[in-house]
Amino acid sequence: MTSNETDVAVIGGGLVGLATAHAIAAKAPHLRLTVLEAEGSVGRHQSGRNSGVLHSGVYYQPGSLKARLCRTGADRMVDFCNEHGISIEQTGKVIVATATSQIAAIEEIERRGNANGLTGLRTVDPDELAELEPHVISVAALSVPQAGVVDFSDVARRLSGLFTAMGHDVRTEFRVSAIKRNGSQYQISALTGNECGATYLVNCAGLQSDRVAALAGEEPPVTIIPFRGEYYVMRDDRDYLVRHLVYPVPDPRFPFLGVHFTRRIDGAVEVGPNAVLALGRHHYRDEAKPDWGDVRQMLRTPGLWRLGRRYWRTGATEMIRSRSKRLYASAARKLIPEVQATDLVRGGSGIRAQAVARNGKLADDFVIIENESAIHVLNAPSPAATACLAIGDRIADRLLEKSK
Repeated sequence: MTSNETDVAVIGGGLVGLATAHAIAAKAPHLRLTVLEAEGSVGRHQSGRNSGVLHSGVYYQPGSLKARLCRTGADRMVDFCNEHGISIEQTGKVIVATATSQIAAIEEIERRGNANGLTGLRTVDPDELAELEPHVISVAALSVPQAGVVDFSDVARRLSGLFTAMGHDVRTEFRVSAIKRNGSQYQISALTGNECGATYLVNCAGLQSDRVAALAGEEPPVTIIPFRGEYYVMRDDRDYLVRHLVYPVPDPRFPFLGVHFTRRIDGAVEVGPNAVLALGRHHYRDEAKPDWGDVRQMLRTPGLWRLGRRYWRTGATEMIRSRSKRLYASAARKLIPEVQATDLVRGGSGIRAQAVARNGKLADDFVIIENESAIHVLNAPSPAATACLAIGDRIADRLLEKSK
């Protein structure tokens, strides 16, 4: 058993945790910091299993944390990647209305984007869209030039390297099992028996954030419900159908963006993701068995039952499509009619840590709670990767107020 003492323990070595630790270290070089990561390396879950989209902030309610931090974070991410030699491209994207009933939604997205400070937004008619994305059909579309793609796994590794180069520690394979408060100190224990003492605690544990908050004595207002997003990749000889990023008009009831097309930073074209209720917080497609302990906890969550009663038809459709490449391709054809099931090769999957309130409502904004010595990030799904540097700055400023 090993133990160490630190001023600030950041639980979670994903992008938000690493960006927060880096920001605190830069702003308060007198503090000792330790990142506690459950896996053997950083960025293993949401941070390393997304499509690598640099979000622009066009969708989010003006004034919300998502809107403010995404817009600031996107600019910061561009600067960070350029400074550190990480591949990033602002390719732009189009949001496509395939029916006249969606035109009002396109207009509302443009309004939000303008209110959030985006520049260069413009609606394009089908003829103009044909110049941008020749194989996409629409009745109208919104061009968003500030969107792009980046390798977020590289960002996570670079943040970790910068943090450790400043003299701080990243302790991997530290899966938190208990947190006790002894006077002014937190005593954090891992399943392995290792321990870490800290004066301040920052919980950026993503998929486990509600559980970590409960271990620290909080009563989280939300529960994490895992939704698995499954991707396909276009065959190399068919990926000419997509030039950059192509998105449908999203369903305003959900924080998911629907099946879309992404030409990733490595040039491959990804199709998806869908959104399927996962049987465990790490229940990746074809990679892990269901976690029945997680399932039992979900079944005891009132918010999940309320959510299910409200949206069971949508959930059932997603589950069926998850098992049928033909149906998945059918969803993709709403944007690009030439797509066939034979064009799609099974890709990766990721788990979205979606916070659900007790009343069954999906948390639409970032959820951050705090007390005099701890900050808990309880809902930070997309666009958290894009916004991580801005989120980290915000948390660092709040923590340093506590340490004065």
